Amino acid sequence: MPGRVRLSFCREPDFSIGCAVTGDDYRVLVARAQPDDEVVGVACRSVRRVFLNGREQRLGYLGQLRVDDRYRGRWLVSRGFAILEQMHRDDPLPAYLASIVDANDEATGILVRKARPGFPQFREVARYVTLALRVKRWPSTGRAGARAITTKTSPPVLEEVADFLRREGARRQLCSVWTADALRRLETLGLRPDDMLVARKDGEIAGVMALWDQSAYKQSVIRGYSGWLRAAAPLLPRLGTKLRSAYASLVSIANDDAGTFGSLLHQVYSLAAQRGFDYLLIGFDVRDPLFEFARRQSHIAYPSRLYLASWPTGGHRHEPLDARPAYVDIATL
Repeated sequence: MPGRVRLSFCREPDFSIGCAVTGDDYRVLVARAQPDDEVVGVACRSVRRVFLNGREQRLGYLGQLRVDDRYRGRWLVSRGFAILEQMHRDDPLPAYLASIVDANDEATGILVRKARPGFPQFREVARYVTLALRVKRWPSTGRAGARAITTKTSPPVLEEVADFLRREGARRQLCSVWTADALRRLETLGLRPDDMLVARKDGEIAGVMALWDQSAYKQSVIRGYSGWLRAAAPLLPRLGTKLRSAYASLVSIANDDAGTFGSLLHQVYSLAAQRGFDYLLIGFDVRDPLFEFARRQSHIAYPSRLYLASWPTGGHRHEPLDARPAYVDIATL
């Protein structure tokens, strides 16, 4: 992942666990070189239910697209998309969500600007920014707003949380449709019930945010620094260091209230500090009214673009998206 801090994403001990967070019915496509069967390419296709224009829609996701440097520019990518298109014919979907980091000019060129015949058409739907908040002492101004409390594991609470997430999620494009059962299953993927925080006003849920630790199966490793950070490299983590990072996830705030958002972000940030994380990661559409508050915190930004990709054959196209900002939980990418 290029940027001011160049990262590589590791998936120890099992690559497929990281694919499980991207959606249901995930399928991993692996390319191997002969004669020694070396892995030289990989991709993941999964399915999720999201909101499009306020209505639930079954949508695909294409992620973990990686090709060995030695095989870029050859037949491998075309062959991979041909197999993905066959999967699409067997299970047609209106579109597939995909994300590309802004600095990844090679991927943008191959997939978007100069797509080959047989590739899906990629249409940009949002400019999306991941903020890596350095975990240290939180400024005192972040404590205003609703009081945040920890949810319990009792079914009525999770049902209430799921209802709130669906109600508020309909105000965002591409937001996942959550159920109580789906929230319970996240515990096997590192999101503990005690790390799901709820803000209430007058007894009603006013906001939800969670600390999601995926370090047991996803790791970020520092590979280099660029720009002004290069001069500060001796003071920063050494190359090859695994960053201790967690996600601020399930972000949902009634009426986009900045006070409620600030209170929840403060508590999730404090949890991250207690657990010894180096960074708290949170993602926003640049049109999201909450983005302006979040970016005031000390951070490193990773701008990217969200796309909806579709093949011309099989399935049906989704309707054009209206002006609602997108919210895609970056922990699910």
